[in-house]
Amino acid sequence: MGYIERKPAVLLLEDGTVFYGHAAGAIGTTTGEICFNTGMTGYQEIFTDPSYFRQVLVATHVHIGNYGIHADEVESDGIKISGLVCRGFNVTPSRKSASESIQQYFDRQSVVAICDIDTRAVVRHIRNKGAMNCIISSSVLDLDALKEQLSGVPSMAGLELSSLVTTKKPYTLGNPSARRRIAVMDYGVKKNILRNLVERDSFLQVFPADTSFREIRSWNPDGILLSNGPGDPSVMPKQVAEIKLMLEDNAPIFGICLGHQLLAEACGISTFKMFNGHRGINHPVKNLITGRSEITSQNHGFSVNAEDVKAAKHLDITHVNLNDGTIEGIRVKDRVASSVQYHPEAAPGPHDSSYLFDDFIQCIDKAVVES
Repeated sequence: MGYIERKPAVLLLEDGTVFYGHAAGAIGTTTGEICFNTGMTGYQEIFTDPSYFRQVLVATHVHIGNYGIHADEVESDGIKISGLVCRGFNVTPSRKSASESIQQYFDRQSVVAICDIDTRAVVRHIRNKGAMNCIISSSVLDLDALKEQLSGVPSMAGLELSSLVTTKKPYTLGNPSARRRIAVMDYGVKKNILRNLVERDSFLQVFPADTSFREIRSWNPDGILLSNGPGDPSVMPKQVAEIKLMLEDNAPIFGICLGHQLLAEACGISTFKMFNGHRGINHPVKNLITGRSEITSQNHGFSVNAEDVKAAKHLDITHVNLNDGTIEGIRVKDRVASSVQYHPEAAPGPHDSSYLFDDFIQCIDKAVVES
């Protein structure tokens, strides 16, 4: 399905560190916050995850593109990463069902990438120095010009991005005669979250990120899901205010990733930008309620403040990260509301945490019976 033209390309980090490689994808220049994902599979789902919006992804697995692109393996309407850094950009797919190569895919969506990079060196550097902005270019190799362009890229801290990836108008999904109705707040929702709810006999209406609780309530949902998404939760006061109204109404709520952070903000818990974040499909999390551990899929650069949560008498900690002790799940004691920092819908990733959707459905059904 074609070959890469071996043009030189450069990766420049905000701290002045430079890596040289070859052009992949579209020829051009792109910027964003550099981050790394340790997953060994599922690259297409990762590329299309809206939570990666405005980020340049370093893939730690050596082979990217080896099984091609498949139309069904997307989590949104297109590629959401700003750029890709990888070692092997495999142009010829091994899978017969592939609809196109990764080169064709990136070309078609004008996504810039750089390959033949020592990704271990890149990951070691940003793991030690922390997340920072970067620039990739296969059209401009002058470092001074690239440094000047990079200096104008805003930090992810303080950046509100969900409004740029959310749906522009509400839409429905599933069987209108389904057993339950669930409102989904789209802060950058992944399609597999919606699939998991529809498969559990739910009719969904997906609402834009800035929708008021009054409008949502008029649809008469049985439960509300707060989705994943990109950006800094601390600069989303409107969404936090609406979630406070949801809590006052005691609507059954389940939050995922950014939705978890926004629920925490609505409960008076602060959030912060992490040194590197968690991105991959092998993160160990302990469920403090059952005592069981699960391997989880994660993608986040912000987290809730552990000291705030521990001091909050109205919250329970339900899940913790076994690598660094960060808070991975909370539950509001006097409300039907809970959330997790990781991705129970996976795509890609293990399915250890899919039970959380069943728990949410059970909470909804119990609330309906009691109302």
